Amino acid sequence: MNNTINGYLINTYSKIILNALLISFCLGLILNLFEEVEFFKNSNESLILPVVLTLSYIPNLIFINLMPFIIFVSAMWFFISIKNNNELLTLKVFGYSNVKIISLISLISFFWGILILIMINPVTSNMVKYYEKTKSNYSKDTDHLVTINRNGVWIKESKENNLFVINAKKLENNNLMNVSISVISRDNIIKRRIESKKADISNNKWILDEPTVFNFDEKGNISVDQRKLMEFSSFYNVQKLNNLFKNLDTISFFELVTESKKLIFRGYEKTIISEKINSFLALPFFLSLMTILAGIFTINNKNSNNINYFMIAVLTCAVIYYMKDLSVALGKSDRISTEISVWIPVIIIGLINSIGLLQINEK
Repeated sequence: MNNTINGYLINTYSKIILNALLISFCLGLILNLFEEVEFFKNSNESLILPVVLTLSYIPNLIFINLMPFIIFVSAMWFFISIKNNNELLTLKVFGYSNVKIISLISLISFFWGILILIMINPVTSNMVKYYEKTKSNYSKDTDHLVTINRNGVWIKESKENNLFVINAKKLENNNLMNVSISVISRDNIIKRRIESKKADISNNKWILDEPTVFNFDEKGNISVDQRKLMEFSSFYNVQKLNNLFKNLDTISFFELVTESKKLIFRGYEKTIISEKINSFLALPFFLSLMTILAGIFTINNKNSNNINYFMIAVLTCAVIYYMKDLSVALGKSDRISTEISVWIPVIIIGLINSIGLLQINEK
């Protein structure tokens, strides 16, 4: 009998989660589609590309960023359902206490977190990678493009009727290391190549350290010029490049764990990578705790007015969202370690749940 009841509860809760995900996906699709259509309004592209890009972007937003709140709402939906249908009383007849029901449902949420890390995140990260690559190809600012891959940092700039293709092995503090700058004419002829072991990019006027300049004339002759310092004006500086290195949505959890050293070598900050890895690790626990919190609020609430439940859900999500933001901000300001800043909301919600579970009315 217990297996049958467990199966029923698991099936019911899973259906509610899937419905909540479907609703969230549809809302996200509608809202983001307007933004994508606006982006392509001056191009000759049909509606298909904005739809494809929206479908590529929304899953990562839902499963990684919004999943804790979707789980919270789903859990409240589930507990309200079994409470209003008097199923809660029936379950107690078969020996299911409030704590046992909440524990079972929270375990399902935990497994959802594991599923996201193992199966869903590798797919959504590649979808975001496709999204960003496609958007950059259609960017209005085609004169300034930058990408980061296994071969280092690549920058394309157009100015003075020339194309500048810049490659660097990695970004280290305020410097690009092992820099190569190719100056290409509009006729696709290489006019000059500059090589330097280091370029200070603190501002938009880069300082190349001991650069070697290779000049190519129309006859194919090469002249070499060795200098101590050289100034190079660029659209990019260290702040703009650092903003690009902070975006880890295109990198899956497994890539972050297995290739963290390579990412740090290419210029990604160790603290940002650590924060992202710990955020992923905390996700299953966060989903489980949000489920327990929803159960405590719902089962303890004797008022059957659904508006009250809705207000509780909105206020709780808002408080937790700002608590997470505040904790991460403290980590980024070095007031607390980055790892601790990620786990603080989980610990606080865990403590609240411990008190709440002890006070659940078992009548």
